[in-house]
Amino acid sequence: MTEENTRTSALAEKHKILGSGLEDWNGMGTAWTYNTDPDKEHDAIRESAGMIDMSGLKKIRISGKDALDVLNYSFSRELSNLQVGNSSYGIVLNDKGLVADDAIVYVNENEFIFVHGSGESMELIQESAKGKDVSVHFDDNLHDISLQGPKAQEILNNNTPIDLEALKYFNHTETELFGRACMLSRTGYSGEKGYELFVLGKDAPSIWDSLLEEGSQLGIMPASFTALDKARIEAGLLFYGYDMTNEHSPWEVNLQWTMSKNKTGYRGYDSAMNIKDKASFKNVGFTINHNEALAGGEEIFVNNEKVGIINSPCFSNRMNKSLALGHINLENAKPDTKVTVKSNDKEIEAILCDIPFYDPSKTKTHS
Repeated sequence: MTEENTRTSALAEKHKILGSGLEDWNGMGTAWTYNTDPDKEHDAIRESAGMIDMSGLKKIRISGKDALDVLNYSFSRELSNLQVGNSSYGIVLNDKGLVADDAIVYVNENEFIFVHGSGESMELIQESAKGKDVSVHFDDNLHDISLQGPKAQEILNNNTPIDLEALKYFNHTETELFGRACMLSRTGYSGEKGYELFVLGKDAPSIWDSLLEEGSQLGIMPASFTALDKARIEAGLLFYGYDMTNEHSPWEVNLQWTMSKNKTGYRGYDSAMNIKDKASFKNVGFTINHNEALAGGEEIFVNNEKVGIINSPCFSNRMNKSLALGHINLENAKPDTKVTVKSNDKEIEAILCDIPFYDPSKTKTHS
């Protein structure tokens, strides 16, 4: 693995030209802001297509005779029933049964590609791989350009030989894009229909420019992480390190559904089951009676009793609402519960609500 702050995206110069200071995320300079309005970038994701450099995600290639066994011991989803071209979202548990990371596993012809954020996946997979016939290789040359929005398919259609309409949600394929090798996946982190384009670093700048040219008449925009944050919060999608950490159980952050039924014996499973009924809070959404985003970290009160905390806030210009994801104790985790958020000596009223805020039936992503 590389050390923090030493990872560099092949698209770094593109981001600088767009006004990014390349703030750190996951050890890589990342475009948290551009010179453009993040609300306009957010609009592009919802109405046309937003193009996000997600290369700060860490990619691990896992191959060899014992690769499946190593991954199945490290991951909450059963992988043995997946076929080449399938992928699966799940969590990694530590020995205490708490959430050490979340990830997507992609099944290819001769290997698995394990894509994760800032958690402990690599260390735990390496631990599982000891004494096994398996290769575990961190690949920072594999870049991830995420194209999210209702016009994403139209932008890609004429530039890849595959039938994009036939590529279903959480499926992927090895193909070409603009004449360059690409693993094209029907996944994303926006609550919108979209694709992730896994390409080599040497090809990423050319593909970035080609996407901008191809989508220029359709409203495509490079989208910063600030805009992506708005989209993913609207969609109720969790961000490791903010909404979940290695101090939280799957039940507390609503990720118990990623633990495949009838799958037992993997790392942390028994410990997780032992604390299944000991959850002290629940991950929920809030609409905030405020005309801007909260800062995050604010405490939540009911009848002057502290009952929770704000984790991921944003102001959604599209919904004209201040939104947040947060944790609240089980007693008060009921829709329409009125709470008070204390921020900088101010008391702001908020209402607990179901998530996702946007497209609750998830027709956009699954279409």
